[in-house]
Amino acid sequence: MLNPDYRDMLSAFTDAGVEYLVIGAYALAAHGHPRATGDLDLWVRPTPDNAERVMTALLAFGAPLTDVSHEDFETPGTVLQIGVSPRRIDILTTIEGVRFDDAWPGRVEIEVEDVPVSVIGREHFIQNKEALGRPQDRTDVERLRKDENG
Repeated sequence: MLNPDYRDMLSAFTDAGVEYLVIGAYALAAHGHPRATGDLDLWVRPTPDNAERVMTALLAFGAPLTDVSHEDFETPGTVLQIGVSPRRIDILTTIEGVRFDDAWPGRVEIEVEDVPVSVIGREHFIQNKEALGRPQDRTDVERLRKDENG
C-alpha cells in the first residue's frame, strides 16, 4: 500500500500525461523484491513538452515550486526533492548508465491502487544499479540475478 503522498503524485503524473519511470526501491519491489526505502524515485523524460506536463502535475499535487521552472525538467542532472524521508519524492531528469529513450520502450506497466504506474524494466534497472555501484545497488542486482539463475 502506498502512502497517500506517493499515490497522489503518481495520480497527478498520470492525469497530466507525464512520461516517467519509477526507479529505485519501488522499482525493485515491482520486480518482486521489496525492501525498505525513505523515498519514491521518479525519472522523467527531459523534453520541453514533458517538462510542461511535469509542472502541471506538480501544481496539481500542490508541490512547493518556488524557484522551480519547466526548464529544470529539460535539464540533465536536475533532481527535485519534495518532502522528507520516509515520505520524500525525488524527481530526476537523468540516471546513471541508462538513457530515458532507451528505457521507455522496455518499461513495465502496473496498476497500484487503481493508478497506472510506469516502472523501469528489469534490464535497464540492472544497468542503472551496476553503473551506480554502491553496496545497496550491488545487493539489489544480486537479488534480481538470483531470479534469472533459479
